[in-house]
Amino acid sequence: MKKNMIGKSTIEVSALTLGCMSLGTDKQNAKNIIDFALEMGINHLDTADLYDFGFNEEIVGEAIKDRRDKIVVTTKVGNHFNAQSKDWYWDPSKTYIQAGVKESLRRLKTDYIDLYMLHGGTLEDPIEETIEAFEELKKEGVIRTYGISSIRPNVIREYVAKSSIDAVMTQYSLFDRRPEEETLDFLHQNQISVLARGPLAKGMLSNQTLKQLERKGQHGYLEYSYEELRNAIHNLSNYNSSLNELAIQYVITHPAIASAVFGASSIEQVKENTSFNTDISLDEEIYQELKAITKPSKYQHHR
Repeated sequence: MKKNMIGKSTIEVSALTLGCMSLGTDKQNAKNIIDFALEMGINHLDTADLYDFGFNEEIVGEAIKDRRDKIVVTTKVGNHFNAQSKDWYWDPSKTYIQAGVKESLRRLKTDYIDLYMLHGGTLEDPIEETIEAFEELKKEGVIRTYGISSIRPNVIREYVAKSSIDAVMTQYSLFDRRPEEETLDFLHQNQISVLARGPLAKGMLSNQTLKQLERKGQHGYLEYSYEELRNAIHNLSNYNSSLNELAIQYVITHPAIASAVFGASSIEQVKENTSFNTDISLDEEIYQELKAITKPSKYQHHR
């Protein structure tokens, strides 16, 4: 599978990333899914301390403990949670980040994190303090590099201006083309890589499209009405490629994208998303046709 560098770091990730949030709590089933993803050429696993209140990190840690050096691990911090009461609050403070990383290391059974990300963020945060926490962890060798998981253009711009982030994780798909308007070119120009989450638009751009459309798109999706979603899916279904392939290939075509992050709760879902060659670029004519079928959009909220 094609691999790309993360920003200006020395970290190389596969063009596809397994998002671990949907793995569930059955350790053996989760390990089987991770094993299969690795066999298919994926080397990058994405988790967060908040997922299942730490248990997801434990599952990932157990699954990779004997092959840690072959895997790039991303985890996230910023949601101060209580695993017993199952509640949390936003906390991007230096104190919490430095305490949180120790717990993540313990759960992941490792002594370093490849990519450590702030799991959200607003302009009201103590951004300089947050950056200082990540910079110190990087200097100590606890993390190899860091970034931010956010869809907020103004927040992303603050971190680009004030920090040495190498990556931004943001939502991006054929049905959510907002990053094309403000962030993708900007980040690429600044040598910051993008990890695109949600490339299948909640499964509406997958082999389960009709089922997921009824579940997730009944009341529309972003700027799309239900009817517009149906029409777009109908037109996208006229291609020889599966919707999974079209959707993911579209996302990874932009030069800012280092990897498309998809979730999976079964081996079959991993198989559907890795059954094509990421080394072969999407034809430019098809790329433009996909743009014509879907809609460009801007961030009206979440600035």
